[in-house]
Amino acid sequence: MADNSALVRLLRQLTVETDRFVELFGEKQRMHRTDLNALAVIMDARWSGEPMSPSRLAEALHLSASATTSVLDRLEASGHVERARNPHDRRKVELRTSDKALELGRGFFQPLDGAFTRAWEQFSDADKEVIARFLSASIDATVSVRAGLASPARPE
Repeated sequence: MADNSALVRLLRQLTVETDRFVELFGEKQRMHRTDLNALAVIMDARWSGEPMSPSRLAEALHLSASATTSVLDRLEASGHVERARNPHDRRKVELRTSDKALELGRGFFQPLDGAFTRAWEQFSDADKEVIARFLSASIDATVSVRAGLASPARPE
């Protein structure tokens, strides 16, 4: 059984390896890491069913409104993101991943998806449920600690 420090090391190694993988995609597409992160957040919002707005993106990436606009301008100019008016409230702008971006992503990440699928075949559905809970708890813990470090220091 792996102890907590071994799990932390494994998570760190996975983070480093996935960062390297994503950086390679960014290099091939000539995209900055912030642009890649924005694209990932917009794609994830698509799966959650909640429209992504520029202000929600700014909050998710901890960027100013002007920095977010710059990121969106680059992503839109490169054909990766589209800005569309909300059909129910034309004052609201929704961000959508373009078909081009989805196709590029699929082409690049499909081999990794396949490798993950093959690697995970050794795990039962029950194992995968535990792994999913473990990863969700680890993400929540990271977000919580990051939020605490990012908030202004309180006077003692």
